[in-house]
Amino acid sequence: MAITMTCHSLTWTDRDGIPQASVVSYDRPSADHRKTRLEGEGCTNAQIVETKPGELPKA
Repeated sequence: MAITMTCHSLTWTDRDGIPQASVVSYDRPSADHRKTRLEGEGCTNAQIVETKPGELPKA
């Protein structure tokens, strides 16, 4: 049985209105946790983006 690894990154807009993107990959539960923290810090438009290993999301 093959195991498929899925990587997730985040994009968001910070409190100053500047688009941001994470430079690390997360598993899904960690990405959900980070999204919650970003929203709690006042960031908007936080989205979890599925990425390939070594790939960065576009801000």
